[in-house]
Amino acid sequence: MKIQPGALALETLQAIHAGGETLALDDTARAAIRASADVVQRAAGGAEPVYGVNTGFGKLANQRIDAAQLDTLQRNLIRSHSVGVGTPLAGPVVRLMLALKAASLARGHSGVREEVVDTLLAVHNAGLVPYVPSQGSVGASGDLAPLAHMTLALMGEGEYLEGETRRPAAGVLKQAGIAPLTLAAKEGLALINGTQVSTALALHALLTFEPVLEAALVVGALTVDAARGSDGPFDPRIHALRGQPGQIDVAQYYRALLAGSAIRRSHLTGDDRVQDPYSLRCQPQVVGACLDQLRHAALVLVREANAVTDNPLVFADDRGETILSGGNFHAEPVALACDAMAVSIAEVGAIAERRIAMLIDAGVSRLPPFLTADAGLNSGFMIAHVTAAALASENKSLAHPASVDSLPTSANQEDHVSMATFAARRLQPMIANTAHILGIELLAAAEGIDFLRPLQSSTALEQAHALVRAQCPRVAADRYLAPDIERATALVTGGALSRVFRTLPGLPALWTPA
Repeated sequence: MKIQPGALALETLQAIHAGGETLALDDTARAAIRASADVVQRAAGGAEPVYGVNTGFGKLANQRIDAAQLDTLQRNLIRSHSVGVGTPLAGPVVRLMLALKAASLARGHSGVREEVVDTLLAVHNAGLVPYVPSQGSVGASGDLAPLAHMTLALMGEGEYLEGETRRPAAGVLKQAGIAPLTLAAKEGLALINGTQVSTALALHALLTFEPVLEAALVVGALTVDAARGSDGPFDPRIHALRGQPGQIDVAQYYRALLAGSAIRRSHLTGDDRVQDPYSLRCQPQVVGACLDQLRHAALVLVREANAVTDNPLVFADDRGETILSGGNFHAEPVALACDAMAVSIAEVGAIAERRIAMLIDAGVSRLPPFLTADAGLNSGFMIAHVTAAALASENKSLAHPASVDSLPTSANQEDHVSMATFAARRLQPMIANTAHILGIELLAAAEGIDFLRPLQSSTALEQAHALVRAQCPRVAADRYLAPDIERATALVTGGALSRVFRTLPGLPALWTPA
């Protein structure tokens, strides 16, 4: 796959995230890389102080470094900044980090040599995963600590992960036939200054949540039928009057999922309920609003994936040669996008929890109490709902915006930070919580459908019901239910319900190609 700097599409990022791609730099990018590297080399040999080239860093920017020590300056930068803690970042995240950093440096405004970009791509293509602890970045001045760990591995001084085993970098690089990277002026700074970690984590969350959101649509529709709800609230005329695109699309998804349901036809007449609960009726309004936020986040993240976010930046054009200090490393756009994603992920789980509560409430669902035929002797789904409520409540705390927090660092030189890396990293446990809530709802909705037999749901929803029953039998009497929840959750996260969703003809995609 050719990497064309500044032109990465979401489907390209998705393919890199999935793994198995061999990346190559588009040859048209090499002239700009060489030109910017030449500018830095001339500045390094000049009399003027240039931040990060022949000076110290952060609060130490006023310290001039002797020309004979410039390479040592860059090595020391990487060593001193490799101070991360916590569990290592996952392989898909690190793959994106390597690719995003290579693409950013290859824009030709960072002043690095071609060897730097080529080494990043060589490590990616060899399937190597640098050991990068997940904690230690505040999302400004770039993702310094995690990118330093990545760079230390490129230099042959850090470590690589093989499964869960950490191996010294020098031996891993030698075995792969990759020469350790030797840093020249500014190159260490260019490698660790940037938003590639927070962006990779955020993209990881977006792509991980995609099948979960598609499953949420299928499960939500199954619950509508299990509760004998109306499809009237999904009428396109209602949503056209509001004009919110996500809401319009989600209503269309539900119409397609419910089309042809005999359960729905059975209560078109003689049903005395005037309106369904909000958790059924307002799904397009709630999930559609979440979809709009997620689509916006995807746009922000693709822009950031294509951005040059280190500092200082090198310009060689008809206005001459200039090295400018700025603040593109500040990850506020990523932090705000991640906060919107967090709220959306929490809301998808919150409305699913409300649908479970509705299903087990016989007064609302008109199904047996707690979805068990012998309530009292059996508790049915009583405590499964408690688990869903616990997870939904946990997500509320995790959804607190990370971007509103800031602690000054570097002796108050770096006095406002984004917290984007944490904002992105905390999305994975939220996705897991929401997926488990949906797994519980899937079991409950399937049980509700079984109480309505011999009536059949729609073709798509019967496929979803069959997937559940192939893994989890009916809960005729109380039994050990945790394994069933795990199996149902695997249908949510593993793509089985996504495939049901994606077989429906003529539907708009969420945000990536089907």
